[in-house]
Amino acid sequence: MEPKDTTESPEVLQIRLVEFRTEHRDLDEAISRMMLAPPEDQLLLRRLKKRKLLLKDRISAIERMLDPDPDEYA
Repeated sequence: MEPKDTTESPEVLQIRLVEFRTEHRDLDEAISRMMLAPPEDQLLLRRLKKRKLLLKDRISAIERMLDPDPDEYA
């Protein structure tokens, strides 16, 4: 799931980006629903939040691979 190979084609990276964004949005909705009532399973809630953060990092990494900022290291 993680973009390990920087030689992946932009098309493959775009597909992964869409998949990760979809999962991130789904997790956000699930977490929001769990927060409406006191969650019975705190461990599950923490795991969902951790997964959501991991996906956010992966999304950012792919976005940088697809559109690197040439001024970033200037």
